[in-house]
Amino acid sequence: MFENLSDKLQRSFKTLRGQGTISDENISDAIREIRLALLESDVNLTVVNELVEHIRIRAIGEKVATALSPSEQIVKIVHDELVNLLGRDTARFQKASQPPSVILMAGLQGSGKTTTSGKLAQWLKKAGHRPMLVSVDVYRPAAREQLAIVARSISAQLYEGKLTDSDIAKPGTEAVLRLAKEAKRDAANFGCDMLIVDTAGRNQIDASLMDEMAQLKKLLNPSEILFVADAMTGQDAVNSAKAFNDLLTITGAILTKMDGDARGGAALSIRHVTGAPIKFLGTGEKPDAFEPFHPDRIVSRIMGHGDIATLLERAESTLDRGKAEQFAKKALSGDGFTLDDFRDQLRQIKKMGSMKSILKMLPSVGPFAGMQQAVENVDEGQFTRVESIINSMTQKERLDHEIINGNRRKRIAKGSGTTVQDVNNLLRQYAQMRKMFKSMGSGGGIKAQQRMMSQMQGKQKFGR
Repeated sequence: MFENLSDKLQRSFKTLRGQGTISDENISDAIREIRLALLESDVNLTVVNELVEHIRIRAIGEKVATALSPSEQIVKIVHDELVNLLGRDTARFQKASQPPSVILMAGLQGSGKTTTSGKLAQWLKKAGHRPMLVSVDVYRPAAREQLAIVARSISAQLYEGKLTDSDIAKPGTEAVLRLAKEAKRDAANFGCDMLIVDTAGRNQIDASLMDEMAQLKKLLNPSEILFVADAMTGQDAVNSAKAFNDLLTITGAILTKMDGDARGGAALSIRHVTGAPIKFLGTGEKPDAFEPFHPDRIVSRIMGHGDIATLLERAESTLDRGKAEQFAKKALSGDGFTLDDFRDQLRQIKKMGSMKSILKMLPSVGPFAGMQQAVENVDEGQFTRVESIINSMTQKERLDHEIINGNRRKRIAKGSGTTVQDVNNLLRQYAQMRKMFKSMGSGGGIKAQQRMMSQMQGKQKFGR
């Protein structure tokens, strides 16, 4: 979601390229462009004014490093100020001295609290915790059932509780507090060290919602009060965060729908307006599309330098190292890899998320610039079609693609719901990849890698 802001900042830096020295005049031009880039990306006006002023003071008062050009110097200053704005350290969880530690989820209706509660529980499970979920939203009939479905999908503990006839007929804060109290007791009895409380939301902030949240805070004494914000709502999310913080003093924020096309301003504004750190990002619909917020990595994305660290962490947690090493060894050998091996590697890559999300973590400058420009043209469905084509082959054909004749190509295309041209393209590109890997294994590594990068930039999907 930071691509728009990144593009605008890159354009603003061009103002200084080719300048031999930093002067008041060219700094003013660059600052004007940076300010416009931030405003167009929906960053809060107060935040923009303070950030730009800090950049101006540093740019004019700081001695220019001899090793840096004026544009590089400004890039460094903007990078440092954005890191200061978002916080230099990754936020950590606060825990209660006596388990369970209570995490109170706050936010407006539609912000994604229920889905995020499940994602957080999944993340805590992977970190070795035993979380329990409870919904205290007694106002929406489907709310508690929705959390039950989420809990089952990730095999997490859930306190369902029971509502009386009067609770159902006239839902109110009394039932909310009772469910919360029972859930905390149940979490302790079952040995759960974390209790995630999914609260009710409203379409807008009102007195009854805030009063109920205040009573929940007093009853549960939560270790964390996390405000869940839909990043797509921009400044509305910032205003809501401020209102919740004024009443509850939130300990952190979670931004959802970060895989969307929002302009990115909310992420830069919430920390400054509330003083509370952003702790997590929701990056998709799946339970594992959830990651800790690392300020330095986010700034790296904004500055167009990518986020290789997060990409490597995602690969480490999802890819099978043994299979990857086996594939590499086989691919670089004289025999090469089969279509079976190729299909297995596609499946491994799909576990890391969409190809768009992977490419967006690569730098948008230097040799990767062409890859970034092609992100929007990536056809995610092509992976499914490639796998269908390979699945429609016989085992013998997957082991030796050269035996596939014209008639078999027609049958494979029909069986996979594709065209003969798709089958031909796959086989041709598979043969090219196999040849390049062999060349790398036999000593032609550098040239083979250059050819591979050239082909990747020229063909963003099979069939092009």
